[in-house]
Amino acid sequence: MKYFYYVIILIFVYFVGVQYNDPDPYLWMPTYLFPIYLVYLKMNGKVSSQTLVLVALPYIFWAVNQFPPAWEGLLLNEMGMKTLNIELGRESLGLGFTALILIIISFFKN
Repeated sequence: MKYFYYVIILIFVYFVGVQYNDPDPYLWMPTYLFPIYLVYLKMNGKVSSQTLVLVALPYIFWAVNQFPPAWEGLLLNEMGMKTLNIELGRESLGLGFTALILIIISFFKN
């Protein structure tokens, strides 16, 4: 099970790493650093499952709020430029993924 935690931590480290060139990294880096801390605590048995679910709730609400008004997918368009809807879609899915992972690991014993 520890290997699963390590994989999840590496995924979130990657999420943090790709935020360095985002227009607002001060918002997104902590957003993905906090779950790393929670997964680490869960791995060591120092956080309860209820706490993880409670932390996942704002991520769910934020993901729903961030969902774009018009879904354009997640890839770059023909010109190579990102549109606002693509950016919002990526942010929404990242937040949803974070909430999903926190809920999934809340079911693990350790």
